[in-house]
Amino acid sequence: MALIFHSNLSKDLSKILNDSNDFNVIIQVGENQNIKEFRAHSVILSARSTYFKSALSTNWITKRNNMIIFNKPNITPTVLEMILKYIYTGELDLTEQKSEDILELLVASDEMLFEELFEHLQDYLINKREAWIKNNYVLVLNSIYNLVSCKELQWVCFDIICANVGNFIISKNFLSLNKDSLYRLFELENFHIQEIVAWDSLIEWGIKQMSKNNHEYNNKNYESLKNMLEDFIPFIKFTKITSEDFYHKVRPYKYVIPNDIYEEVIAYYFIEQPKLYSNITVPRIESKIIKPKLANIIVNWIDEKGAETLRTEKDLLYKFNLIYRGSRDGIDNESFKNEWNDNKKTLVLIKVKQSNKIFGGYSSDGCTSTENSPMFYGNYYGNFIFSFENNEDTRYIKISRNLNSSKTIYDGDITGFNFCWDALFGQEQDLCTNNFYLGNVIEEIETFIIISAFLERLIF
Repeated sequence: MALIFHSNLSKDLSKILNDSNDFNVIIQVGENQNIKEFRAHSVILSARSTYFKSALSTNWITKRNNMIIFNKPNITPTVLEMILKYIYTGELDLTEQKSEDILELLVASDEMLFEELFEHLQDYLINKREAWIKNNYVLVLNSIYNLVSCKELQWVCFDIICANVGNFIISKNFLSLNKDSLYRLFELENFHIQEIVAWDSLIEWGIKQMSKNNHEYNNKNYESLKNMLEDFIPFIKFTKITSEDFYHKVRPYKYVIPNDIYEEVIAYYFIEQPKLYSNITVPRIESKIIKPKLANIIVNWIDEKGAETLRTEKDLLYKFNLIYRGSRDGIDNESFKNEWNDNKKTLVLIKVKQSNKIFGGYSSDGCTSTENSPMFYGNYYGNFIFSFENNEDTRYIKISRNLNSSKTIYDGDITGFNFCWDALFGQEQDLCTNNFYLGNVIEEIETFIIISAFLERLIF
């Protein structure tokens, strides 16, 4: 029988942190008037943290009087005190801590590779500090925008914004949002806003960012504003803006719009003929896996066009309705099949762990199970599977169309989905290609029902 005395061990280590005289590390944190030194022990820091193990190695350390001096100005004294408490005792009481400090601790724990602590802090903020997040979602987004592991908290903030877009877009909060977070917001399908309102707000936001960088906008200094807004131009559907609004609100800033796009919009207004340019019909898709430009490629494939074909307003528009997301609904066969819709155009997207690669499959008529047989083949024309190297990839894309209409979609007991007779199928949390499992564990999976704008008008 094993004897466990964790409680006393934690208390003793806490005494070492607070009272010991044999420390050999001084950690200096904070900036300006909020600077403090903490004493610690390199052996404990290195044993409990891979970050400190590297930072305190002989290649990194600075010594003074045989004492290791470690500077970390981007962490506040309050946050480091909590980190040391966690390192020495494995305990941390957040009840009395300010939400701002917990947010800073979350960011610091990501930088310092405390994965266990990071996951707990993210869950704690979402579940215990919901009211604070609702009042400070811009602060939260600006703090965590580059944290790959903080997607759940990011989506909480985006949901708050999208629930009341009208008030957000005209508020000071909008002007305070950083560029990366704003870009991700415009990517969301449920970020519904009039095009002229989006344009006005982007111009105001861009000028605000210039003022932060000690720049002022004028007709001779438009390059900075142009560079600030160039990533957002594809999101603006200029043909949805009235000619009057275009003349008074867009034309004065024509220098920030690429010349070819501006001229084509002018031609649209004066000649009343739709011109080919990529940003008019880029579909919006509420996906954590791909960006709108990849959705545009998939739409071209659905219409049996080339991947880079420029679409016109004569082409069908498509709406992507999200019906299943693995991180939300569960990644397993049953959860997937529960949300699968029969006899509807369906897109499946898969992101695998430890890779940027994206896989997908398209079914033109869904998939239907039968009561009399454990397996069923759907012989649907127009189906295909595909892959992207990453969510920015438009060069190394692969597509494989179905050549045997009798073996397109297979629905059986042991798989969640199965395209083209084992060419691409999911079994619980594993993704297999060409009937082989190559260590592809599913990180995220999404299913969309695809509806053409014309059909949607008939239905609704």
